[in-house]
Formats: sequence, C-alpha cells, structure tokens
Amino acid sequence: MAPQNKQIELIELGNTPYQKALEIQETLFNQIITVKRANRQNEIPALTKNYFLWVEHPPVFTLGKSGKQEHLLLNEDGLKKKGVEFFTTNRGGDITFHGPGQIVGYPILDLDNFFTDIHKYLRLLEEMAIMTLKDYGIEGSRSSGETGVWLDVDTPFARKICALGVRASRWVTMHGFAFNVNTDLTYFEGIIPCGIQGKGVTSLAKELGTQVAIEEVKTKLKFHFSNLFEAAFKE
Repeated sequence: MAPQNKQIELIELGNTPYQKALEIQETLFNQIITVKRANRQNEIPALTKNYFLWVEHPPVFTLGKSGKQEHLLLNEDGLKKKGVEFFTTNRGGDITFHGPGQIVGYPILDLDNFFTDIHKYLRLLEEMAIMTLKDYGIEGSRSSGETGVWLDVDTPFARKICALGVRASRWVTMHGFAFNVNTDLTYFEGIIPCGIQGKGVTSLAKELGTQVAIEEVKTKLKFHFSNLFEAAFKE
C-alpha cells in the first residue's frame, strides 16, 4: 500500500477570474496525476500532494457537464448588461453562479491519501457546510437526489445555500463547493440554479439578517473540513 499524505497545502487566491483559477486547478491536478502515474513504475512510491484553494470570483455563471444550456436565462447582451461571464466546464452538476460575497473552495486531493469513495467525498463536503451553518444556529440539510446543502427541505420554502460540483480522475479531485455568505442573490435570477425548478437560493447574511465576516466563515469551514477528513492544513 502506498504511503498516505494527509497534509493539505492551503492556497489563498483572493479575487481571481474563473478562467485563471481553473488553470491553476488544472496545473495542480495534473501534477498529482503525473506523480501517480510515475508511482506505478517506482519501487518506493512518492507521496502525492493535496491542495485546498480559497477563491472569490468576479460574477460568473458556470455550466457543468450534465447541465442544460437552456438553464441559462440570459442571452449574450443580457450577460454583458449584468457584467457576468459564462463558461462551460468539466465539473459535475448543472449551472450555478459564483461572485463577490461567496466563498468558493477547490479541494485538489488525492483521495488515495484519505479514502477512495466519491460519494463519501461529496457527503463530507456537505457535512462541512452543515456543521458550519450549525455554528450560526442554522439547520442545514441534504435534499434527496440533489447534491448540496439546503434549508427547509421538503417544504415550499426550500432554498439552497451551498452548491457542489466536482470532477475526479484516478481518485484526484478538482472543482468543489460554493457557499453563499454575503452574496447578491439577484444574480441567480439569470439562471435556473443547478437546473432545479421551483426552489430558491439563500445566503448566510439573508438568513441572519446581517453581513457576516468572510474570514470567520472560512475559518469554521476549514476547521470542520480538517476534522472530517482527518487532515492537517499547511499555510
């Protein structure tokens, strides 16, 4: 069995356009894949690295590989007027929004260092968000058949607060989660979020009735992620 590395290098990208952040992800992702391929020939396998990228994107809609173009409700002129970019991407899931006031996390992990189970990986990302919401006195939960974290599931007031969309190859992950903190929710009117009709979106600020310190929320998310994955962050 190859040695496991449970340390995760934390990278703060700040406000970075989606395309640039994607290029950084792909570079790190491919570096890990290269090491794993070489390890098949090595008598003593090299440790693979893990990364966790924090980022806030300028306004952008992204469409996942299972998404439908018609879930974008704006044409090219409408996107320009709203100042929103649009990208198709290779993550799972449908269409979502990234923008200011939202915490985006991209874990680039070699799951061979943790567990080889994508379903478990997604559930732990959801649990991280649920536990963070609990820290603020908010009850988040899963919705059957719908990846992500919701409030008031199975009621007419169901609304999503954290979206997930990932890609994995050779047990290496990329893309990740988007947690609405102080997000301008009017942007979501330009899409059918995650392709789900009849359900709303919300943010931590909307639920609490006040703006929330982004760094405070990130600290809580990182704490719960570290515990759930039994990992240690390197900064």
